[in-house]
Amino acid sequence: MKFTGTLQNFHDSMWGFHIPIPNDVANVFVKEKKNKRVVCDFQNGKQIVHCALMPDGLGGWFINMNKELRKKLGLHLHDDVEISMTEDSSKYGMPMPEEFDELLNMDPEGSELFHALTAGKQRTLIHLVGKYKSSDTRINKALIIVNYLKYTQGNLDYKELNQAFKDGI
Repeated sequence: MKFTGTLQNFHDSMWGFHIPIPNDVANVFVKEKKNKRVVCDFQNGKQIVHCALMPDGLGGWFINMNKELRKKLGLHLHDDVEISMTEDSSKYGMPMPEEFDELLNMDPEGSELFHALTAGKQRTLIHLVGKYKSSDTRINKALIIVNYLKYTQGNLDYKELNQAFKDGI
């Protein structure tokens, strides 16, 4: 579904920049397809992002717009942006880095611990690996995550994981 959205800011400590989604568009995904995970194509292919439709607490929906994405799109408060939204039917709700996927295929214990996590925690870990351009860095981050999950028997503590990244364990 295509529409034009306007960058807004909640001016709130929890949520900041966002684009409200027209109710008729949001209802297609939330009510008809029962899926809040979507793929947004901004400005005809300039940026394609996997994201979630978030409730605004007033009966409406929005998508978050982080600083990195706003910068890539050159968006400022109250700017309009063309969006084409489709249902995200991917396994994890975002692209799985090839290196991480291969590591999980090679390590049954690590895979079991990873897949026992909630979908949101899985996406967070996938993002932590996938945000790097270098394949070597993605491999290193994936190894640290899998080793950390095995060490903690799947008990994820982001502060500890961050320390493991710093220590290179």
